[in-house]
Amino acid sequence: MRGQPIGAPPGVMPEPDLGHHGDVEVGEGLLDLAVNVRQAPMPPWLAEPLAATLADLARYPDPAPARAAVAARHRRPPAEVLLTAGAAEGFVLIAQALRGIRRPVVVHPQFTEPEAALAAAGHRVERVLLDAADGFRLDPARVPADADLVMIGNPTNPTSVLHPAATIAALARPGRILVVDEAFADTTAAPGVPGEPESLAGRRDLPGLLVLRSLTKTWGLAGLRIGYLLGAADLLARLARVQPLWAVSTPALAAATACATPEAVAAERAIAARLAVDREHLLARLATLPGVRVAGRPASAFVLLEVPGADRIRLALRDRGWAVRRGDTFPGLGPDWLRVAVRDPATTDAFTEVLAEILEASC
Repeated sequence: MRGQPIGAPPGVMPEPDLGHHGDVEVGEGLLDLAVNVRQAPMPPWLAEPLAATLADLARYPDPAPARAAVAARHRRPPAEVLLTAGAAEGFVLIAQALRGIRRPVVVHPQFTEPEAALAAAGHRVERVLLDAADGFRLDPARVPADADLVMIGNPTNPTSVLHPAATIAALARPGRILVVDEAFADTTAAPGVPGEPESLAGRRDLPGLLVLRSLTKTWGLAGLRIGYLLGAADLLARLARVQPLWAVSTPALAAATACATPEAVAAERAIAARLAVDREHLLARLATLPGVRVAGRPASAFVLLEVPGADRIRLALRDRGWAVRRGDTFPGLGPDWLRVAVRDPATTDAFTEVLAEILEASC
């Protein structure tokens, strides 16, 4: 059952296509700004363990070493880690395991899989729609007090907004499951702030907190499918009971182990710092284009643009060899929104030059 905005009558907004994802936008010969996966060679410390698993595929996967490695990274016991076939599987496990939920709420605009998974499991989903005019800022008071499941992304896809950790934490309370999608948390950086600003991955004191993480974005592993959930051991045990046997492959487990090492975490932070510079370059170029607006303060590997006629502009960009992500499939957005991945400055310059030409021609 698809969601409706809280406080609005049914049918007020056109129902977006929750099954549409950025990979659909990509095609042969197109430069990909539609998918938020980093495009870079795999480092040896990751490639070598992955390649080594090819000689060991006759055995069933053993998740214990990878679970211990991820737990150590986040300073948690292994029982508070559940490895998944990508973060998307985590949403399905939550929807299937928590059948007793009475009032699930999803905060939008955000990644559509959480709501899609809930709807597929028969839950009646309600939406809290954040306002672009307010920079997509989260006000915890807008979430119904009796919501017993709340899902939100941080940083949020597609807005790229990073909510303060204290604001997210204010949503936690006894009797409620709070799911925070941190698939892009490793892409965030702040000057003088070590680690991942605003992440709740290390919090063990918040009741009902589940944090989802992904390894596919920064390390270019979308085809491998590896992610994990962090939370209380008893809650994760409920989710594990509905997970298929051997859900995570041996190569994916090797990737999880490698990406949890101090070397990997240090490399991840360096990549996030470089990404912040590249993102500022993209924002500066976009600021010179008439009619283009960026709502909120982007903090991740993508930027959300509002531009009149974005649905037509997306097709014009495609004709010129560029793939960008349409925004109208995200609840709370419409046909005047586009999501653009952050790339290196040379790619950004080429893209914004083409976009400027298209905008000028459409005037």
